[in-house]
Amino acid sequence: MKILDRYITKKLLITFFFVVLTLITIVCAIDYVEKNEDFMKHKLTFGFIFTHYYIYFIPYMANMISPLTVFIATVFVTARLAADTEIIAMLNSGMSFKRLLFPYFLSSCIIGVGIFALCAWIIPLSNKHRIDFENKYIKNQFYYDARNVHIKIGPDAYVYLESYNNTNNTGYQFSLEHIEGNQLLGKVNSENITWNDSIKKWTLNDYTYRTFVGEKELVRKGERLDTAIDLSPKDFESQYMIHETMTLTELNKHIDKLQMRGAENIEVFLIEKYERYSYPFAIVILTIIGVIMSARKARGGAALQISIGFVLAFIYILLVIMSRSVANAGSLSPLIGAWIPNVLFVIVGSVLYKTVPR
Repeated sequence: MKILDRYITKKLLITFFFVVLTLITIVCAIDYVEKNEDFMKHKLTFGFIFTHYYIYFIPYMANMISPLTVFIATVFVTARLAADTEIIAMLNSGMSFKRLLFPYFLSSCIIGVGIFALCAWIIPLSNKHRIDFENKYIKNQFYYDARNVHIKIGPDAYVYLESYNNTNNTGYQFSLEHIEGNQLLGKVNSENITWNDSIKKWTLNDYTYRTFVGEKELVRKGERLDTAIDLSPKDFESQYMIHETMTLTELNKHIDKLQMRGAENIEVFLIEKYERYSYPFAIVILTIIGVIMSARKARGGAALQISIGFVLAFIYILLVIMSRSVANAGSLSPLIGAWIPNVLFVIVGSVLYKTVPR
Protein backbone atom coordinates (compact mmCIF):
# COMPACT_ATOMS: atom_id res chain seq x y z
CA MET A 1 0.00 0.00 0.00
CA LYS A 2 1.21 3.47 -0.87
CA ILE A 3 0.88 6.52 1.39
CA LEU A 4 -2.23 7.66 -0.48
CA ASP A 5 -3.86 4.24 -0.05
CA ARG A 6 -3.19 4.27 3.68
CA TYR A 7 -4.48 7.85 3.92
CA ILE A 8 -7.84 7.10 2.25
CA THR A 9 -8.25 3.70 3.97
CA LYS A 10 -7.65 5.23 7.39
CA LYS A 11 -10.08 8.10 6.77
CA LEU A 12 -12.78 5.76 5.47
CA LEU A 13 -12.52 3.22 8.30
CA ILE A 14 -12.48 5.91 11.00
CA THR A 15 -15.48 7.66 9.42
CA PHE A 16 -17.32 4.35 9.07
CA PHE A 17 -16.96 3.54 12.77
CA PHE A 18 -17.95 7.10 13.69
CA VAL A 19 -21.12 6.88 11.56
CA VAL A 20 -21.94 3.48 13.07
CA LEU A 21 -21.52 4.86 16.60
CA THR A 22 -23.67 7.91 15.82
CA LEU A 23 -26.53 6.00 14.20
CA ILE A 24 -26.48 3.25 16.84
CA THR A 25 -26.77 5.87 19.59
CA ILE A 26 -29.82 7.35 17.85
CA VAL A 27 -31.41 3.95 17.19
CA CYS A 28 -30.88 2.80 20.80
CA ALA A 29 -32.40 6.02 22.15
CA ILE A 30 -35.48 5.59 19.94
CA ASP A 31 -35.76 1.90 20.84
CA TYR A 32 -35.49 2.64 24.56
CA VAL A 33 -38.29 5.22 24.39
CA GLU A 34 -40.45 2.79 22.42
CA LYS A 35 -39.95 -0.08 24.88
CA ASN A 36 -39.81 2.01 28.07
CA GLU A 37 -43.38 1.08 29.04
CA ASP A 38 -42.49 -2.63 28.96
CA PHE A 39 -39.32 -1.98 30.96
CA MET A 40 -41.26 -0.05 33.60
CA LYS A 41 -43.93 -2.75 33.80
CA HIS A 42 -41.29 -5.29 34.79
CA LYS A 43 -39.42 -2.77 36.99
CA LEU A 44 -36.14 -3.21 35.14
CA THR A 45 -33.20 -0.95 35.98
CA PHE A 46 -31.19 0.73 33.22
CA GLY A 47 -28.09 -1.26 34.21
CA PHE A 48 -29.99 -4.54 33.88
CA ILE A 49 -31.49 -3.49 30.55
CA PHE A 50 -28.11 -2.48 29.15
CA THR A 51 -26.20 -5.60 30.27
CA HIS A 52 -28.97 -8.05 29.34
CA TYR A 53 -30.36 -6.43 26.21
CA TYR A 54 -28.60 -3.46 24.62
CA ILE A 55 -25.15 -5.00 24.80
CA TYR A 56 -26.55 -7.65 22.42
CA PHE A 57 -28.85 -5.28 20.52
CA ILE A 58 -25.99 -2.96 19.48
CA PRO A 59 -24.02 -5.47 17.33
CA TYR A 60 -27.30 -6.70 15.81
CA MET A 61 -28.26 -3.19 14.71
CA ALA A 62 -24.70 -2.33 13.64
CA ASN A 63 -24.78 -5.27 11.25
CA MET A 64 -28.27 -4.45 9.99
CA ILE A 65 -27.42 -0.86 9.08
CA SER A 66 -23.90 -1.62 7.81
CA PRO A 67 -24.80 -1.04 4.10
CA LEU A 68 -26.25 2.34 5.06
CA THR A 69 -23.32 3.33 7.26
CA VAL A 70 -20.59 2.30 4.80
CA PHE A 71 -22.33 4.18 2.00
CA ILE A 72 -22.69 7.34 4.09
CA ALA A 73 -19.07 7.11 5.25
CA THR A 74 -17.84 6.68 1.67
CA VAL A 75 -19.87 9.62 0.38
CA PHE A 76 -18.75 11.84 3.24
CA VAL A 77 -15.03 11.02 2.88
CA THR A 78 -15.01 11.28 -0.93
CA ALA A 79 -17.07 14.48 -0.97
CA ARG A 80 -14.63 16.09 1.46
CA LEU A 81 -11.67 15.00 -0.68
CA ALA A 82 -13.40 16.44 -3.74
CA ALA A 83 -14.28 19.68 -1.95
CA ASP A 84 -10.63 20.12 -0.92
CA THR A 85 -9.56 19.53 -4.57
CA GLU A 86 -7.58 16.44 -3.50
CA ILE A 87 -9.28 14.14 -6.04
CA ILE A 88 -8.59 16.61 -8.86
CA ALA A 89 -4.92 16.69 -7.82
CA MET A 90 -4.78 12.88 -7.82
CA LEU A 91 -6.30 12.60 -11.29
CA ASN A 92 -4.15 15.42 -12.70
CA SER A 93 -1.04 13.66 -11.44
CA GLY A 94 -1.81 10.80 -13.83
CA MET A 95 -3.69 8.50 -11.47
CA SER A 96 -6.60 6.72 -13.15
CA PHE A 97 -10.01 6.62 -11.53
CA LYS A 98 -9.73 2.83 -11.28
CA ARG A 99 -6.52 3.25 -9.28
CA LEU A 100 -8.28 5.76 -7.04
CA LEU A 101 -10.90 3.10 -6.27
CA PHE A 102 -8.30 0.67 -4.88
CA PRO A 103 -8.14 1.96 -1.27
CA TYR A 104 -11.93 2.14 -1.19
CA PHE A 105 -12.17 -1.43 -2.48
CA LEU A 106 -9.63 -2.57 0.09
CA SER A 107 -11.47 -0.83 2.93
CA SER A 108 -14.81 -2.29 1.84
CA CYS A 109 -13.28 -5.79 1.74
CA ILE A 110 -11.97 -5.35 5.30
CA ILE A 111 -15.41 -4.22 6.47
CA GLY A 112 -17.13 -6.94 4.42
CA VAL A 113 -15.03 -9.75 5.90
CA GLY A 114 -15.72 -8.40 9.39
CA ILE A 115 -19.45 -8.16 8.67
CA PHE A 116 -19.53 -11.74 7.35
CA ALA A 117 -17.79 -13.07 10.47
CA LEU A 118 -20.21 -11.13 12.66
CA CYS A 119 -23.44 -12.16 10.91
CA ALA A 120 -22.35 -15.77 10.33
CA TRP A 121 -21.17 -16.72 13.82
CA ILE A 122 -20.88 -13.93 16.40
CA ILE A 123 -24.16 -12.00 16.16
CA PRO A 124 -26.37 -15.15 16.16
CA LEU A 125 -24.88 -16.05 19.55
CA SER A 126 -25.69 -12.61 20.94
CA ASN A 127 -29.13 -12.74 19.32
CA LYS A 128 -29.98 -15.72 21.52
CA HIS A 129 -29.74 -13.44 24.58
CA ARG A 130 -31.46 -10.51 22.82
CA ILE A 131 -34.45 -12.54 21.66
CA ASP A 132 -34.75 -14.38 25.00
CA PHE A 133 -34.98 -10.97 26.65
CA GLU A 134 -37.64 -9.79 24.18
CA ASN A 135 -39.69 -12.97 24.65
CA LYS A 136 -39.52 -12.61 28.44
CA TYR A 137 -40.08 -8.89 28.92
CA ILE A 138 -41.51 -7.44 25.70
CA LYS A 139 -43.48 -10.07 23.82
CA ASN A 140 -46.62 -11.76 25.12
CA GLN A 141 -46.23 -15.25 26.53
CA PHE A 142 -46.20 -17.85 23.75
CA TYR A 143 -48.69 -20.72 23.66
CA TYR A 144 -48.45 -23.47 21.07
CA ASP A 145 -51.95 -23.71 19.60
CA ALA A 146 -51.51 -25.83 16.47
CA ARG A 147 -53.82 -28.83 16.16
CA ASN A 148 -53.43 -32.20 14.42
CA VAL A 149 -49.68 -31.84 13.93
CA HIS A 150 -47.91 -34.17 11.48
CA ILE A 151 -44.08 -34.24 11.52
CA LYS A 152 -41.67 -36.40 9.55
CA ILE A 153 -38.79 -37.18 11.94
CA GLY A 154 -36.88 -39.65 9.79
CA PRO A 155 -36.80 -41.24 6.33
CA ASP A 156 -39.47 -43.78 7.38
CA ALA A 157 -40.80 -42.32 10.66
CA TYR A 158 -43.81 -40.05 11.11
CA VAL A 159 -45.21 -38.46 14.27
CA TYR A 160 -48.74 -37.26 14.92
CA LEU A 161 -49.99 -35.13 17.81
CA GLU A 162 -53.55 -33.95 18.29
CA SER A 163 -52.30 -31.05 20.45
CA TYR A 164 -49.30 -29.92 22.48
CA ASN A 165 -49.00 -27.91 25.69
CA ASN A 166 -45.67 -26.05 25.74
CA THR A 167 -46.08 -24.95 29.39
CA ASN A 168 -45.64 -28.52 30.67
CA ASN A 169 -44.09 -30.04 27.51
CA THR A 170 -46.84 -32.59 27.03
CA GLY A 171 -48.36 -33.81 23.77
CA TYR A 172 -51.74 -35.52 23.55
CA GLN A 173 -53.02 -38.39 21.39
CA PHE A 174 -49.54 -39.26 20.19
CA SER A 175 -48.70 -41.76 17.46
CA LEU A 176 -45.44 -42.80 15.84
CA GLU A 177 -45.56 -44.76 12.57
CA HIS A 178 -42.80 -46.68 10.81
CA ILE A 179 -43.58 -46.85 7.10
CA GLU A 180 -41.40 -48.28 4.35
CA GLY A 181 -42.72 -47.60 0.88
CA ASN A 182 -46.45 -48.10 1.17
CA GLN A 183 -46.23 -50.66 3.98
CA LEU A 184 -46.90 -49.91 7.64
CA LEU A 185 -44.39 -51.93 9.69
CA GLY A 186 -45.01 -50.57 13.16
CA LYS A 187 -47.08 -48.07 15.11
CA VAL A 188 -47.01 -46.71 18.65
CA ASN A 189 -50.03 -44.95 20.17
CA SER A 190 -50.07 -43.13 23.49
CA GLU A 191 -52.62 -41.08 25.41
CA ASN A 192 -49.93 -38.48 26.09
CA ILE A 193 -46.21 -37.99 25.76
CA THR A 194 -44.14 -35.91 28.21
CA TRP A 195 -40.60 -34.59 27.94
CA ASN A 196 -38.25 -35.86 30.68
CA ASP A 197 -35.54 -33.23 30.88
CA SER A 198 -33.32 -35.24 33.25
CA ILE A 199 -32.74 -38.02 30.70
CA LYS A 200 -33.49 -35.96 27.55
CA LYS A 201 -36.14 -38.44 26.39
CA TRP A 202 -39.90 -38.58 25.92
CA THR A 203 -42.06 -40.63 28.28
CA LEU A 204 -45.05 -42.38 26.70
CA ASN A 205 -47.96 -42.99 29.07
CA ASP A 206 -50.57 -45.72 28.49
CA TYR A 207 -49.04 -46.80 25.21
CA THR A 208 -49.88 -49.48 22.67
CA TYR A 209 -47.13 -50.82 20.40
CA ARG A 210 -48.19 -52.64 17.25
CA THR A 211 -45.87 -54.42 14.79
CA PHE A 212 -46.98 -55.96 11.53
CA VAL A 213 -45.30 -59.05 10.12
CA GLY A 214 -47.00 -60.13 6.92
CA GLU A 215 -50.65 -60.50 7.83
CA LYS A 216 -49.93 -60.89 11.55
CA GLU A 217 -50.27 -58.09 14.06
CA LEU A 218 -48.34 -58.19 17.33
CA VAL A 219 -49.65 -55.96 20.11
CA ARG A 220 -47.84 -54.92 23.27
CA LYS A 221 -49.26 -52.55 25.88
CA GLY A 222 -47.73 -50.77 28.84
CA GLU A 223 -48.14 -47.90 31.26
CA ARG A 224 -44.82 -46.14 30.74
CA LEU A 225 -42.06 -46.14 28.13
CA ASP A 226 -39.04 -43.84 27.73
CA THR A 227 -37.98 -43.30 24.15
CA ALA A 228 -35.61 -41.07 22.15
CA ILE A 229 -36.89 -39.66 18.87
CA ASP A 230 -35.74 -36.80 16.66
CA LEU A 231 -38.16 -34.38 18.30
CA SER A 232 -37.67 -31.95 21.18
CA PRO A 233 -39.61 -29.26 23.06
CA LYS A 234 -37.74 -26.66 20.99
CA ASP A 235 -39.81 -27.76 18.00
CA PHE A 236 -42.87 -26.42 19.81
CA GLU A 237 -41.39 -23.21 21.22
CA SER A 238 -41.88 -19.71 19.83
CA GLN A 239 -40.31 -19.36 16.39
CA TYR A 240 -39.97 -15.58 16.77
CA MET A 241 -36.76 -14.57 14.95
CA ILE A 242 -35.32 -18.04 15.54
CA HIS A 243 -33.44 -17.85 12.22
CA GLU A 244 -31.43 -14.93 13.60
CA THR A 245 -30.22 -16.98 16.59
CA MET A 246 -28.50 -19.65 14.49
CA THR A 247 -24.90 -19.60 13.41
CA LEU A 248 -24.27 -20.39 9.76
CA THR A 249 -23.45 -23.99 10.68
CA GLU A 250 -26.62 -24.36 12.76
CA LEU A 251 -28.66 -22.68 10.03
CA ASN A 252 -27.48 -25.16 7.39
CA LYS A 253 -28.30 -28.11 9.67
CA HIS A 254 -31.73 -26.68 10.46
CA ILE A 255 -32.51 -26.15 6.78
CA ASP A 256 -31.54 -29.76 6.04
CA LYS A 257 -33.78 -30.91 8.90
CA LEU A 258 -36.76 -28.89 7.66
CA GLN A 259 -36.28 -30.11 4.10
CA MET A 260 -36.19 -33.71 5.35
CA ARG A 261 -39.43 -33.13 7.24
CA GLY A 262 -41.06 -31.43 4.25
CA ALA A 263 -41.83 -28.44 6.46
CA GLU A 264 -43.48 -25.25 5.25
CA ASN A 265 -42.15 -21.70 5.67
CA ILE A 266 -38.58 -22.78 5.01
CA GLU A 267 -38.05 -19.66 2.88
CA VAL A 268 -37.26 -17.45 5.87
CA PHE A 269 -34.28 -19.65 6.77
CA LEU A 270 -33.04 -19.82 3.18
CA ILE A 271 -33.26 -16.04 2.82
CA GLU A 272 -31.33 -15.60 6.07
CA LYS A 273 -28.62 -17.92 4.77
CA TYR A 274 -28.27 -16.24 1.38
CA GLU A 275 -28.38 -12.73 2.84
CA ARG A 276 -25.43 -13.52 5.09
CA TYR A 277 -23.40 -14.26 1.98
CA SER A 278 -24.72 -11.28 0.03
CA TYR A 279 -24.12 -8.65 2.72
CA PRO A 280 -20.32 -8.45 2.28
CA PHE A 281 -20.77 -7.98 -1.47
CA ALA A 282 -23.31 -5.23 -0.75
CA ILE A 283 -20.65 -3.43 1.28
CA VAL A 284 -18.25 -3.46 -1.68
CA ILE A 285 -20.91 -2.46 -4.22
CA LEU A 286 -22.24 0.44 -2.16
CA THR A 287 -18.72 1.67 -1.41
CA ILE A 288 -17.86 1.87 -5.12
CA ILE A 289 -21.17 3.60 -5.90
CA GLY A 290 -20.51 6.03 -3.05
CA VAL A 291 -17.17 7.01 -4.59
CA ILE A 292 -18.72 7.47 -8.03
CA MET A 293 -21.54 9.60 -6.60
CA SER A 294 -19.29 11.99 -4.69
CA ALA A 295 -16.05 12.19 -6.68
CA ARG A 296 -17.00 15.48 -8.33
CA LYS A 297 -16.30 18.78 -6.63
CA ALA A 298 -19.69 20.34 -6.02
CA ARG A 299 -20.08 24.11 -6.15
CA GLY A 300 -22.43 24.11 -3.18
CA GLY A 301 -20.25 21.83 -1.04
CA ALA A 302 -20.67 18.22 0.05
CA ALA A 303 -24.22 18.50 1.40
CA LEU A 304 -25.88 17.55 -1.90
CA GLN A 305 -23.74 14.41 -2.38
CA ILE A 306 -24.32 13.32 1.19
CA SER A 307 -28.08 13.83 0.77
CA ILE A 308 -28.09 11.77 -2.42
CA GLY A 309 -26.05 9.16 -0.61
CA PHE A 310 -28.71 8.90 2.09
CA VAL A 311 -31.43 8.52 -0.54
CA LEU A 312 -29.61 5.76 -2.45
CA ALA A 313 -28.74 3.90 0.74
CA PHE A 314 -32.37 3.96 1.88
CA ILE A 315 -33.46 2.79 -1.57
CA TYR A 316 -31.12 -0.18 -1.18
CA ILE A 317 -32.55 -1.02 2.26
CA LEU A 318 -36.08 -0.69 0.84
CA LEU A 319 -35.18 -3.12 -1.96
CA VAL A 320 -33.82 -5.59 0.60
CA ILE A 321 -37.04 -5.41 2.64
CA MET A 322 -39.27 -5.74 -0.44
CA SER A 323 -37.38 -8.66 -1.98
CA ARG A 324 -37.29 -10.43 1.39
CA SER A 325 -41.06 -10.02 1.80
CA VAL A 326 -41.77 -11.32 -1.70
CA ALA A 327 -39.46 -14.30 -1.18
CA ASN A 328 -41.05 -15.08 2.20
CA ALA A 329 -44.44 -15.17 0.47
CA GLY A 330 -43.09 -17.82 -1.90
CA SER A 331 -43.47 -15.64 -4.99
CA LEU A 332 -39.71 -15.39 -5.52
CA SER A 333 -36.78 -17.74 -5.08
CA PRO A 334 -34.98 -17.03 -1.76
CA LEU A 335 -31.65 -16.99 -3.62
CA ILE A 336 -32.91 -14.39 -6.09
CA GLY A 337 -34.60 -12.43 -3.32
CA ALA A 338 -31.35 -12.18 -1.37
CA TRP A 339 -29.21 -11.14 -4.34
CA ILE A 340 -31.52 -8.98 -6.47
CA PRO A 341 -30.73 -5.71 -4.59
CA ASN A 342 -27.00 -6.30 -5.23
CA VAL A 343 -27.59 -7.08 -8.90
CA LEU A 344 -29.70 -3.96 -9.39
CA PHE A 345 -27.13 -1.76 -7.69
CA VAL A 346 -24.32 -3.27 -9.78
CA ILE A 347 -26.29 -2.11 -12.82
CA VAL A 348 -26.79 1.33 -11.25
CA GLY A 349 -23.08 1.53 -10.45
CA SER A 350 -22.11 0.55 -14.00
CA VAL A 351 -24.29 3.33 -15.44
CA LEU A 352 -22.95 5.90 -12.97
CA TYR A 353 -19.36 4.86 -13.64
CA LYS A 354 -19.63 6.26 -17.17
CA THR A 355 -20.22 9.74 -15.70
CA VAL A 356 -17.18 9.92 -13.39
CA PRO A 357 -14.38 12.42 -14.02
CA ARG A 358 -11.38 10.96 -15.87
